[in-house]
Amino acid sequence: MKKKRLILLSAIAGTLLCGCVSSRHVPQGGYLLDKVKLRTASDGDKLDEQEMLMYVRQQPNHKMLWSIKLRLGIYNMSGNDSTRWWNRFVRKLGEPPVVYDSTLTATSVAQLRQGLINKGYLNPMVTVDTVVNEKKRKIEVTYNLSPGLPHRVKSVDYEFANDTLRKLIISDSSHFVIRPGAPLDRDLLESQREVVTQHLRNRGYYAFSKEFITFSADTTEGSQDVELTMKVNPPYPATQGRVSLDTHREYIVRNVRFITDYDPADPRPLSTWEATDTTYYKGYTILYGPKQYLRPGVLADNCFITPGQQFRQRNVDRTYQALSRLDILRFINIRFVPAGEIGNTGLLDAYVLLTRGKSQSVTLELEGTNSEGDLGVAASAGYTHRNVGKGSETLNAKIRGAYESLSGNLDGFIHNRYMEYSVDMGVTFPKFKAPFLRENFKRRINAVTEFHMSLNYQERPEYTRIISTLGWSYKWTERSTRNRHTYTPIDINYVYLPESTNNFLDLIAPDNPLLRYSYEDHFIMRMGYSFYHTNKQPDRPWNRGYQPSVYTVRVNAETAGNLLFGLSSLFAHRSNFHSDPYSVFGIRYSQYVKADADYAWHYRFDDRNSIALHAGFGIGIPYGNSRILPFEKRFYGGGANGVRGWDVRTLGPGRYPGTNSVSDFINQCGDIRLDFSGEYRTKLFWLLELGAFIDVGNIWTIHNYSNQPEGMFHFKSFYKELAAAYGLGLRLDFSYFLLRFDMGMKAHNPAINAEPWPLIHPKWGRDHSFHFSIGYPF
Repeated sequence: MKKKRLILLSAIAGTLLCGCVSSRHVPQGGYLLDKVKLRTASDGDKLDEQEMLMYVRQQPNHKMLWSIKLRLGIYNMSGNDSTRWWNRFVRKLGEPPVVYDSTLTATSVAQLRQGLINKGYLNPMVTVDTVVNEKKRKIEVTYNLSPGLPHRVKSVDYEFANDTLRKLIISDSSHFVIRPGAPLDRDLLESQREVVTQHLRNRGYYAFSKEFITFSADTTEGSQDVELTMKVNPPYPATQGRVSLDTHREYIVRNVRFITDYDPADPRPLSTWEATDTTYYKGYTILYGPKQYLRPGVLADNCFITPGQQFRQRNVDRTYQALSRLDILRFINIRFVPAGEIGNTGLLDAYVLLTRGKSQSVTLELEGTNSEGDLGVAASAGYTHRNVGKGSETLNAKIRGAYESLSGNLDGFIHNRYMEYSVDMGVTFPKFKAPFLRENFKRRINAVTEFHMSLNYQERPEYTRIISTLGWSYKWTERSTRNRHTYTPIDINYVYLPESTNNFLDLIAPDNPLLRYSYEDHFIMRMGYSFYHTNKQPDRPWNRGYQPSVYTVRVNAETAGNLLFGLSSLFAHRSNFHSDPYSVFGIRYSQYVKADADYAWHYRFDDRNSIALHAGFGIGIPYGNSRILPFEKRFYGGGANGVRGWDVRTLGPGRYPGTNSVSDFINQCGDIRLDFSGEYRTKLFWLLELGAFIDVGNIWTIHNYSNQPEGMFHFKSFYKELAAAYGLGLRLDFSYFLLRFDMGMKAHNPAINAEPWPLIHPKWGRDHSFHFSIGYPF
């Protein structure tokens, strides 16, 4: 063990030493750009350093933990002969030295000055100081910023091309980003242009663009106050031929036509498009091809552009969003064609162009197994139909069969093989499928309705088991895309053992009610709700720029058995239902309430370094017909997304020590969870990312169960029972998914008869835990 540690430390030290000789591959006469600093004059306003660094054209090599140039150190491990494969490989993993370029420094000075001007500092000064280390051939560059005092808007005046525009624009003044006291920031001026343009396009001004909005600033010598004028210029003269539409005119939509089999390569004008079948529905004209693959009502329900109504860009965006939920559609495009005028109002014809995708697909899978010499085979077939009822309803179905031969003495068992058959089926409706709801509400919510069911039949030597599920849920996202909801009015889980060997449960779990429960018949009928919120800014004109701080909130709540309990009490009242519980189909059903919440905060220092914090809490309470939560509904500690110094289901509850055996994992679960985590993340090289983390948390039980001693939650002592761990992790970031490898070490172990502070007295074999997972833990 000592030898392995020595080799590891030697490798790390070698890499760091190579990094210390960081100018190894810097050409003679050149200097390694070691540091870049920004220094703001003391009499100036505080500037956002990260934002201003974006104007610097040459940055030093990437630093891990703000001091270690790991990638440069790896590059410097290569030799000078670039023809050798090892040198080429190491250089590809590393990062070449950044050689100081005075031309780029001069460009940076100009960019910084322009950036300050854009932020309202109209007479800034930017100078450069350099410190050269001739011995190490390094250079430090400091940019001195003297922005002075910013110019601020004292007053805002407006000039409009006509009174109609004046009334429309001023009516939306609550969304203006330029107000008295604001800095004369060009980004704010650009945002103001886009806010006004978007407002006009939502009020019928289809052809209006932000180029018609200009600003003029009147300043007085010796004063920082600015009198700003926003001007909405009149349309370009018709003789210039720059526009084909009247840009300052309101438009209404005359007709809305759907072309359901549009071919983007077809050069025909849209107005001359020929259809196999033409249908008129609620004012819409639908031009069908050979197949009427979508019902007229489906198209009308997902279109928010209404004939005879004012053009609104918002309705166009909502139509794109709604139609994109129809899986049968491959391409969607919406075009508007001028169609004359009525008085001072222009007319538009809207064409909704749809291209159909493949409606059906089939998948086949075959796998083989080998369990300690017992060979097995499994096969499955999947089928997907993306337009079952001509409403883009998606049907997913899968059947699977598995067989495994068993060797050895099987006397006394009911089967001499392992067999499993399963059927899964689900249907997704791209709308809110519910009775007694108004159609306007269903269109506004844009929910997806999901129905699923499954049946799994298992034959094992000791028993035969049937597991079935049935569920109905709704999912929807609010228009801002910052809130997501999932509501499950009903979800049923049913487990039934029609036959088993004699005394099967007594043999596997004579004194363990939790393990017995997992093999006993049980019935859960639950209702649940999930909520997700983030402050991540949507793509809006007034939400521009870099957002370093992002947080997310997740909340889940569910309850089970209440309806069944009410009906049971009404028709078969019992005075002591704990000893004589109610049942459905002869099976005791579960009754409980459960809730959990998670908060995560992520802060980016720059494009390569960030920190993430997480806090989570959950509680489940059995009551009524149940004395314990169903096993699959209980919380567990440890694992890749918990306290990473413990393997999954080996921590807690409370001070319960566990036995580290496979059979004891059933006991290491609880009714309360509390956990906190902090993680530093830095990008290394290639796809690699490094994480350093600290985790704190545990689980507890609500009641004092005999098979989980010292596991019950107590307000006076729970904080002493919080486990702690620390560790490092390597991640492979492939953009579309991330592979995570984490190694955690125990720091505080609350278990009975355990070393309480392994942080002080660590032992590798006892205290380490390795985890592999996909995605970040939070």
